[in-house]
Amino acid sequence: MEKFNLTAIMWSEEDVYVSKCPELGVASCGDTLEEALSNLKEAVELYLDNARELGLITDVETALTSSHKFTSAFEVAA
Repeated sequence: MEKFNLTAIMWSEEDVYVSKCPELGVASCGDTLEEALSNLKEAVELYLDNARELGLITDVETALTSSHKFTSAFEVAA
């Protein structure tokens, strides 16, 4: 089994924490930050298992293997 370093972005919405893996577009949530992250890891593992099973893992290979990751916060007016 391969191991990948992915990014988790988390924020609060009302009374839950939302977690998202931007490389794959997978999201989850939890009552605490720890639970939100744990649930996200499980969701990503299931996503990758399904991608392998369906022969689609090469579609996300670059996102999984890139050693250069950048994050930034910015503000917009809408």
